[in-house]
Amino acid sequence: MITSHSPRVVVITGASGGIGRASARVFAARGDRVALLARGTTGLEAAASEVHALGGTALPISVDTADHDALEVAADRVENELGPIDVWVNDAFTSVFARFIDIEPDEFRRVTEVSYLGFVNGTRTALRRMLPRDQGVIVQVGSALAHRGIPLQSAYCGAKHAMWGFHESLLTELRHDRSSVRVTSVAMPGVNTPQFTWVLSRLPKQAQPVPPFYAPEVAARGVLYAAEHPERRAYWVGIATAGTIIANRVAGGLLDRYLARTGVSSQQTAQDKPADKPNNLWHPVDGPDGQDFGPTGPFPDRALNHSPQQWASQHRRALAATGALALGTTLVAGRTSRSPARRAS
Repeated sequence: MITSHSPRVVVITGASGGIGRASARVFAARGDRVALLARGTTGLEAAASEVHALGGTALPISVDTADHDALEVAADRVENELGPIDVWVNDAFTSVFARFIDIEPDEFRRVTEVSYLGFVNGTRTALRRMLPRDQGVIVQVGSALAHRGIPLQSAYCGAKHAMWGFHESLLTELRHDRSSVRVTSVAMPGVNTPQFTWVLSRLPKQAQPVPPFYAPEVAARGVLYAAEHPERRAYWVGIATAGTIIANRVAGGLLDRYLARTGVSSQQTAQDKPADKPNNLWHPVDGPDGQDFGPTGPFPDRALNHSPQQWASQHRRALAATGALALGTTLVAGRTSRSPARRAS
């Protein structure tokens, strides 16, 4: 568990937009030295400016996390310029919104390389530096879709399911070795990020996150908390995440039928997909002359800014203790109220 508020060296992949961008802001606000990794350039430079403005130190590095050798070079640069890596956040991903049969083999492979193998590469790169020092934290930005597949996202769901299996396997190895390096995961709900602006889509309508969905700042707070409390194997963000995972455990077949009826329409708005919609599957959409998309997607007015479930998940021990105390007080009060009657009899 991290208790010190001294500046740390934090690496965030996928830092140019979405959850990664929002996470860079929360780490910067506590004065950390933040290495920002992503393929683009415009978003990275804008993220670096935000980190500096918030009191942190920024190091933007353009790199594709699917390229393990390039990631090793990037990590060497981080440690040479910022210092030993304390926290590594794996967040970079890409996807395709389409029925499985409409996704080409090379597209499916590319999603897997970035959204799954990118996490594997980042984790290996971090461990090669953390294990010899026997300290460090790795945060895997996961999803409810690591536990429950939905229509139109077969490549992404497959990658997230693979990430969860990899995460569990690694956890057992680290515990067997009695390592002080910690790895944890944060399962996210639908989040209003720019992915709905730039992910390759073959849907007729504009793609959207499954409601209810959240602002990226909610997700970023979950990432920060996990980095500071990595003793738990996983955290859930949002009531939708908790409901989806639990429902799939107890009634997966019923959920199959429910998603078959609602899953396609719930991921699309009523508006037609823009004819000139960009996609970032093969190339970043924020090149030197590109747009800075920031952390927030196209649905800010519909995104929730708070998650009571997230707070409850992070404070479940205190809630359990409070509940036990309340129950004990109730039982004692009940016994006290009945005692005069027993004496009278």
